[in-house]
Amino acid sequence: MRVSAKIPYLCRDIYPQNRYTFMNRYSFIILCLACLLASCQSFQNRHRVGIVAEVEGQTLTEDEIARVTNGLPSEDSARVAEQYIQEWAINILQYEQASSAGSERIEQLVADYRRKLYREAYEQMLVQKYMPKQIDDSVIATFYNGHQKQFILRENIVKGILVILPNGTPKQDKLKKWLAESGEEQLENIEKYAYKYATGYELFLDTWKTAGQLLLRLPVDDQTLYNELRRKTLVEFTDSAQVYLLQVADRHFVGDLMPLDYAEPDIRNILLKEREISFLQKRRHELYEDAVRKKKILLR
Repeated sequence: MRVSAKIPYLCRDIYPQNRYTFMNRYSFIILCLACLLASCQSFQNRHRVGIVAEVEGQTLTEDEIARVTNGLPSEDSARVAEQYIQEWAINILQYEQASSAGSERIEQLVADYRRKLYREAYEQMLVQKYMPKQIDDSVIATFYNGHQKQFILRENIVKGILVILPNGTPKQDKLKKWLAESGEEQLENIEKYAYKYATGYELFLDTWKTAGQLLLRLPVDDQTLYNELRRKTLVEFTDSAQVYLLQVADRHFVGDLMPLDYAEPDIRNILLKEREISFLQKRRHELYEDAVRKKKILLR
């Protein structure tokens, strides 16, 4: 009854004399409702993406915090998260203060660094796209022969075969005989034997291994391995569980001249770097001369 009585009163009060006042009030109510709805939607969006902090329009999400605290105990996680949020906020605030203060020197440094990045990226594109990468073996050999003092070994290196067997594996004498000999037939027998019995097998007749790499598989120290490599071409070690047989096809020691095939990757990198320097110098000179010719550079 009170509602129905109130409506005619309102209508009598606002219509027709105050119909515009009624419309203004009605519009104001609609605007407030729209703002409230937008505010709720914004809150829901923030909650959905998991925003934990906002500074100067930049946001920090729960996912970013989770990456920092992943695997930490809960007490450490809270402390690390709080510290990370503070550092994140301080970084943004200091940057904003520094930017608003302005500095011609900083702006110049930024511009110079930006220009440098563009130049480096452009020149690397030129090198990748236009500079020949092939280097003849004869060129590598010539460089090797002329710079042998640069290629002295700093660690022992070996070529050979490593077979690791459980203790008590049958027919080990046959395997040792095949390892001591050389030839395709013996190698085939070794591979068949290793496939059947071995717990570890490495064939590196065409690739150098350092002593450090071998020691990862052997139950001895560096000095013991060095002594055995000096004396034997078939080295045998044992421990409580396994037998380790190392057939030595070739070896070189600290202080020796590197074999050419071992030094080749380093030589190739040196020659490519020299070629790159020469290539870029030529490109820069051509660019300059072309700009002068086209009067992009005016020399006074």
